Amino acid sequence: MLPKAFLDRMQLQLGEEYPQFLQTLERPRAVALRFNPLKGQRPDLPFAQEPVPWEEAGVYYDPQSRPGLHVYHEAGVYYLQEASAMAPVSLLDPQPGERICDLCAAPGGKSTQIAGRMLGKGFLLCNEIHPARAKILSRNIERMAVPNALVTNEHPAPLASRFPGFFDRVLVDAPCSGEGMFRKEEAAVTDWSQEVVEMCARRQAEILHSAAQLVRPGGRLVYSTCTFAPEEDEQAVENFLESHPEFQPEQVKAPWFAPTSPGCYRMWPHKLKGEGHFAAVLRKTGGEEGEVPLSQGKPLPQQWQNFAKELGISLPAGKAVSFGQSLFLAPEEMPDIARLKVMRPGLELGTVKKDRFEPAHALALWLRDCANTEHFQPDSPQMADYLHGDVVESGRKGWCLVCAGDYSIGWGKGDGRVLKNHYPKGLRR
Repeated sequence: MLPKAFLDRMQLQLGEEYPQFLQTLERPRAVALRFNPLKGQRPDLPFAQEPVPWEEAGVYYDPQSRPGLHVYHEAGVYYLQEASAMAPVSLLDPQPGERICDLCAAPGGKSTQIAGRMLGKGFLLCNEIHPARAKILSRNIERMAVPNALVTNEHPAPLASRFPGFFDRVLVDAPCSGEGMFRKEEAAVTDWSQEVVEMCARRQAEILHSAAQLVRPGGRLVYSTCTFAPEEDEQAVENFLESHPEFQPEQVKAPWFAPTSPGCYRMWPHKLKGEGHFAAVLRKTGGEEGEVPLSQGKPLPQQWQNFAKELGISLPAGKAVSFGQSLFLAPEEMPDIARLKVMRPGLELGTVKKDRFEPAHALALWLRDCANTEHFQPDSPQMADYLHGDVVESGRKGWCLVCAGDYSIGWGKGDGRVLKNHYPKGLRR
């Protein structure tokens, strides 16, 4: 049962469209996934159906197929993402080589969508304030083979003070009352109240204030929610523009959205295959570009160089940084991260031992191929054994990249007879 106060307000908002909206909430919801350009050419999946109109890499799928259990999901070939949730990144329109911030990034759907459009070029900051959710975000950045992302666990305000005017584009997919997810998540219904709506609106205003400082002059800010509440949507944008005159609403070509006020767009579940969503596109027309010091790298150690030469691995442009016991390749444009709560500072390469290098799982997922690669069919017994953590028969020797079909999924180490399994224990099944 939906809250009466919510239904009364929706009737006022929608007028004659209200009965159609109610009927839609009773229907099964559409489900979608988004292919990952960072893993190469998309596969031909039998459960993939028609494309998502507003996202080139998105397709709807048969809900009975359970693609989250397929080995390609573990290999980062696609990300399960609600179709309407793909739209804000389409409006953000990230480009390769830019500096981009996803300020409220967990669990990582929009961050990995941005990363796919950046094609590994530029700098992406993915932030999440809640530690547990930040860990999930970091794991998804790894699974989707993103090489150029810094994952942080910070309040937006410190980031704004550290990186003023630094980003070309900033996405604020704000925590909200979740009205657009009522059909998807029962908790969104039980937790809803008008007080929650008003609390979310206050929190969103604080986040937007921080986001405004992060955008460079001429840059784009996209604000999105999955709620229908005007207090969190059009009114939030109106209040923001009143207090931040350096921003102006921007008109974009978005035929799948229903424009409601300058720069503001809605997605209604009774008008498309997806849940409810709101987004606003804003352009920063004033202010000053901040001077942000970049982080310093160090030479890649000899152990890595020996390992990379043996396997024929060439890294993209970046700078080597140590983080704990691990070696990472950070994006060239990564700013100084001292005193920040960092979860992942780029592409994890592995661990330097005394006389050798032990590669990271993240490196395997990022690689598409190398000089020593073993391909198993996705539905083969060998692939099932590998995912289970068992040794697998192989004539390979030394470190070997294991692939599910054409897609890398992990490491093995061969002795000429079998591969010792290096698939992470926490992912085994």
